[in-house]
Amino acid sequence: MTSDDMDGIFGKNHSLLITNVVVDTKKVDIVIDEKGIITSVGEMAGKAWKGDEDFLIDGNGALALPGLVNTHTHAAMTLLRGYADDMILQDWLSQKIWPLEAHLKPEDIYWATKLACIEMIRSGTTAFNDMYFMMDQAAKAVNETGIRAVLSYGFIDLFNAEKREAECKATENLAAHIKSLDNPRITAAVGPHAIYTVSPEGLKWCAEFAQQQKIGIHIHLSETEKEVTDCVATHGKRPAAHLDSCGILTPRTVAAHCCWLDDAECRLLGERGVSAAHNPVSNMKLATNRAMPYADLKAAGANTCLGTDGCASNNNLDMLEEMKVAAILQKFFWNNPTVLPAPEALAMASANGAKALGLPTGRLVAGVPADIILVSNRDACNIPLHNATSNLVYSTNGGSVETTICNGRVLMLDRGIPDEAYVLNGAAEAAVALVERAQSG
Repeated sequence: MTSDDMDGIFGKNHSLLITNVVVDTKKVDIVIDEKGIITSVGEMAGKAWKGDEDFLIDGNGALALPGLVNTHTHAAMTLLRGYADDMILQDWLSQKIWPLEAHLKPEDIYWATKLACIEMIRSGTTAFNDMYFMMDQAAKAVNETGIRAVLSYGFIDLFNAEKREAECKATENLAAHIKSLDNPRITAAVGPHAIYTVSPEGLKWCAEFAQQQKIGIHIHLSETEKEVTDCVATHGKRPAAHLDSCGILTPRTVAAHCCWLDDAECRLLGERGVSAAHNPVSNMKLATNRAMPYADLKAAGANTCLGTDGCASNNNLDMLEEMKVAAILQKFFWNNPTVLPAPEALAMASANGAKALGLPTGRLVAGVPADIILVSNRDACNIPLHNATSNLVYSTNGGSVETTICNGRVLMLDRGIPDEAYVLNGAAEAAVALVERAQSG
């Protein structure tokens, strides 16, 4: 494909023929129509197409798989990447993160989210579940970059009735704003932060609003042991039971972290159809001291998925890296090398994540929106290729992603992303200005 062809393929949907890629050990072609829907996947798909495609992409033997889904992050925290590390969690938050966040402006959220989108596109993520502030700016960034997102305003009422009223209004405004965009790639969710920052009244309001609007719920759950002991002392029950009494646990709920769940709570999440988002890198870095009980959640029927958390506590958005860490942490912490095998780790980052966010993606089959990534089989980390799934989970990283397609639209081709340098420069300038404001204020 010439440079002129590459320029023409970006920016809008085209009919595409992707040839010479590997899906489930078979070399196949993938056909995508101008509406962004996969119309066929198979060994003869390309021959049946008869040259009618707008663009042909030669996969050159690459591994084709569904776009990855990051089910828990705070995208705009890219501007805080590396600002404060190697600290106790509460000190890290109170002394560094919260004071800097107090100086964020709307344009910071815009540039930071655009930066996050570029990083996710480059490393194979096509959809993410985000919770933060000034989310109209995040929606603008997502709209421009072509990725999918479920966006929630971080609802924190601090047990104050007046603040709760303001948080309810902010949540309503975001839901209305996203609905007005009429963009199928962008949906709203309700984002009650956690049981220690949101009152029972606030949690109940969030549950009722989510039900009324038929949208998802995104919340932090049992990240630390202190959260559990404080909840028992205050409410006489563990966090999952407390959330359940407030109506928060539903099939549309994504509960992030879930490190300190006990057996009964795992069963409760399974009974309610909750998706539990594992965030291994963030949890290890902040020393939460317990890994999410993956095996118990799986046995209980909960949908287990994967997230990176924000760049202040990870410090990247590479879901391929996150898969490896998730699998290894589970084996190490639970002292069992058979826990979370490679195929299940890959499913957590793709099909399970799509299910958690209510997306029709996560599969490479006809009739499904084309969220597809191509991972090089020629990088050193992927040679030899005895087992493609094993390599994807244990060997490779986001740097091996060559092409990223979301909803049939090419966002990265042969590692090239339009306007990437412009976004990186804008985000870097915003970060410098943010720190200067914080230091002078």
